[in-house]
Amino acid sequence: MLFGTQQIGDDGHLEVGGCDTVELANEFGTPLYVVDEVHLRQQCQQYRQSFAERLPAATICFASKALTTTAICRIMDQESLSLEVSSAGELYTAIQAGFPPERILLHGNFKLDQELQMALDVGVARVIVDSLSELHRLAEMGRSAGTQADICLRVVPGIKPQTHSYVQTGQIDTKFGLHIGTGAAAEGVRTATELPGVALRGLHCHIGSQMFELDSFARAADIMIEFMAQMRDEFGVTLDELNLGGGLGIAYTSEDAPPDIAELADVIAEAVQQATDKYNYPVPEIVLEPGRSIVGTAGLTLYTVGPVKEIPGVRTYVAVDGGLSDNPRPALYGAEYTAVVANRANQARTMPVRLVGRHCESDTLIEEVALAPVQEGDIVAVFSTGAYHYSMASNYNRFPRPAMVLVRDGQADVIVRRESLDDLVRQDVMPERLR
Repeated sequence: MLFGTQQIGDDGHLEVGGCDTVELANEFGTPLYVVDEVHLRQQCQQYRQSFAERLPAATICFASKALTTTAICRIMDQESLSLEVSSAGELYTAIQAGFPPERILLHGNFKLDQELQMALDVGVARVIVDSLSELHRLAEMGRSAGTQADICLRVVPGIKPQTHSYVQTGQIDTKFGLHIGTGAAAEGVRTATELPGVALRGLHCHIGSQMFELDSFARAADIMIEFMAQMRDEFGVTLDELNLGGGLGIAYTSEDAPPDIAELADVIAEAVQQATDKYNYPVPEIVLEPGRSIVGTAGLTLYTVGPVKEIPGVRTYVAVDGGLSDNPRPALYGAEYTAVVANRANQARTMPVRLVGRHCESDTLIEEVALAPVQEGDIVAVFSTGAYHYSMASNYNRFPRPAMVLVRDGQADVIVRRESLDDLVRQDVMPERLR
């Protein structure tokens, strides 16, 4: 299961971006995040082209929570994508990268006043308002500054997609947004049209993540456009922007068969056309916020193998030099992956093992995976780690977070330096009374 520019070289080594992964591990150390620049850009282009052919006014907005670094933000700008941020930190990273604020959307179910003020100060394109209290706070900030904040309201359509419960966000029982079914969404529209300091431009919804079932996107489009028509009839406001969020899944294992981007574009375009015809509503500008499906398969993580422990009649444990601190997803919600011995990628995978990390937990990266016969010192590559790995990494057990390299045409460039032991204590403060 290879993605993008990944291939197996004549020497049996796994390659990506024209670089030998074993040489990358030797040069930059492990654990190491590797991002395939060509594949990343191709995913951006596929989104833009697929939706431009079907919905010419569509805007593709990268969900930066999947992977936020200044270099990634720069690539998104070069590929003419907009950017979705969910915190002051993500917004600051984008601004430091030179990303145009007029193409940035600010999300979050609890935005601090400092974050809202920062958004107003830099001039983001949209604030996606998540609650009535936030609506009032932002309106007062805009009024006090003598300006208007352009906003969308996050609306909950009441859809429960087929995905892990931890990444379902469109059902009624969720912390996000204003529910259509309870009347909160209509109250939000009414209030937003009356308050000075904000200008309501459209609506937003997001129903979940890592989804393979495209019907959920179609149902979301229908419900949202029906609601927009109701708001037009009730309050006389015709909103011309509909943000359907992201959520398209990727392949983590060979059993995964996600739809491709063109299929998603077909389904959404057809659903939008049918709904606007049915409810006699003008076709709104459609905004999409893909994250995982842009960067997920463009990343892989390299580890060095440590102890290999065979328990006769039970299993073989293969420990690597990372784990929970660089990839918490298996521990959080049972995420599954596949892997390969990068220095023997051409050999038959005849050795079933459990791939584990080195933290003070059970710390399982892959419950069971077949590898080529593996031994201490080998390099293991875990695939599809571009999304929600670096962005969710921690210093658990005081592990320094890994470096990240961007590879293309045989060139590897560090885009995130490896943390040092000094970095781990940089923010620590020793009170005088303990000296």
